[in-house]
Amino acid sequence: MPASRHAATEARKAQIAAATIAVLARRGYAATTFEAICEQAGLSSKRLISYHFSSKDELFAAVARQVVEDAAAFMRPALDAAEGARAQLEAYIRANVAFIAAHPDHVRAVQQIAFNTTPVGQDESEAAVDRLARLFDDGRRTGSFRRFDSRMMASALRAALDAAADRLVDDMDPQLCADELAEAFDRATRP
Repeated sequence: MPASRHAATEARKAQIAAATIAVLARRGYAATTFEAICEQAGLSSKRLISYHFSSKDELFAAVARQVVEDAAAFMRPALDAAEGARAQLEAYIRANVAFIAAHPDHVRAVQQIAFNTTPVGQDESEAAVDRLARLFDDGRRTGSFRRFDSRMMASALRAALDAAADRLVDDMDPQLCADELAEAFDRATRP
């Protein structure tokens, strides 16, 4: 496939994913039809969606991946700037909260998918827990963190962030949320 055609295909997929996020967030799962997505994206035909995605499940999996990619890109500068395990943990929490607060439609869309389908995005969720567990392992090795089960702590942090997402989407102060979570996990991991 020529580069220009590949770029056009990727742009169309991104357009469809963005429209799907908006429809899921604003109308809910049941109202997220190909017709509604076409209307949101300004597409002339449902065939433009089914050409790129063989099923609604494939489209929702692509949306979940897009949200993960968007979050990673948003958070990367803060994580790259943090030095040491404690600073990286705080940066992860604060950047994650900031992403949630800045992208409520992304959060609502993923919640709609998670609550209404078989597990979509499970691989991405497990990968996030794995990355956090590695951060905790590194911090334990260097003495920055106390001894604990890294996978359990990683799962607890992800669950806390997921629980906070609902409140953030409903206008909780992101600074307060980030401060509370950073303090809680600092205390939980402190040597």
